[in-house]
Amino acid sequence: MLKVSIVTISYNQRKFLERTILSVLNQDYPNIEYIVVDPGSTDGSRELIDQYGSNISKTIFEADQGPADGLNKGFKNSQGAVLAFLNSDDVLHPGATSAAVRFLRARPGTDVVSGNAEIIDKDDRVLRRTFSDRMSTRKYVYGAVTIIQPSTFFTRIAFEKTAGFNVMNRVSWDAELFLDMAIAGCNFGLSNEIWSGYRLHAGTITTSRNLAQARKEIDDQHFRRVIGRNRLWIDDRISTILRVWKHLTNPRDTAERLIRGPIAGRTVSESTERH
Repeated sequence: MLKVSIVTISYNQRKFLERTILSVLNQDYPNIEYIVVDPGSTDGSRELIDQYGSNISKTIFEADQGPADGLNKGFKNSQGAVLAFLNSDDVLHPGATSAAVRFLRARPGTDVVSGNAEIIDKDDRVLRRTFSDRMSTRKYVYGAVTIIQPSTFFTRIAFEKTAGFNVMNRVSWDAELFLDMAIAGCNFGLSNEIWSGYRLHAGTITTSRNLAQARKEIDDQHFRRVIGRNRLWIDDRISTILRVWKHLTNPRDTAERLIRGPIAGRTVSESTERH
C-alpha cells in the first residue's frame, strides 16, 4: 500500500490548527505519514501539537525562512510515495486521501491530481465551492488556471523533478511548485470530487490586498519564464480571452462565482454577508 506523506506548516494558528490536525488523523486511509512543521509559535500551537503525541508521525520545531522553507523541510523528512500539504487553517474532507490514491492508481500516467474544495469561513460555514482547472503553463501565466492546493496530491517523483518550494516566494509558493511540475513535464489529472475545506479568515493571504504588488512581481517572473518575454499591451487582451474560456470550460466554478461571488480579495465580513 502506497504511503502518503502530508505536511502541515503552522505558525500561530492555534485557533484553527486542531481542526486541521483532526481532519488528517481521521482520514480512512491506513498508511498516512503526517508531519507538522512549526518554526516558533507562541500562541499555544506547539503545546497542542504535542498533545497528539505519536498520532503525528513527525514534528519539526525549528526556525525557518518562511512557509516555503518549512514545507521543504517537511518533505525532506518524509518517506511517502504520494505527497500533499495542508495549511494549518484548512481541512481535508473525509475520504480525500483514499480517493486521491485510487485516482493515481487507476491512471498510472498521472503525476498530480487535483480535486475541488468548499470555501469555508472561520466557523466552518460553507461560503461557496471552487473547482480546479486543467493545468496549462501558458494559460496559467495568463491567469486562466486555478489549482486548488489543499485538494492536490502528487507523486514524490513529480516533486523531485522540481527544486522544491521557492523560499523567496512569500505569496504563491504553492502555485509556483505546480507550475514547476508542469514545466518539468508532469501530467495533471482532475477529480470531480470535493476533497478539502479552504478557509477564508482575517489572516488568509487570499483575503489580503496588501500583497498585490508582490504577487504581480512573481506573476511577471512566471510570465517571462514561460512566454520568454515581458508582458505587452496585447497580453491583457489575451488574458481576457483565456479567462473567458476558463469560465466557459469550468461551468461549475463559474456558476458558483456568479451566484456567491469571487474568492480573491474577499474579506471575512464580505464572505459572511454573501453567505
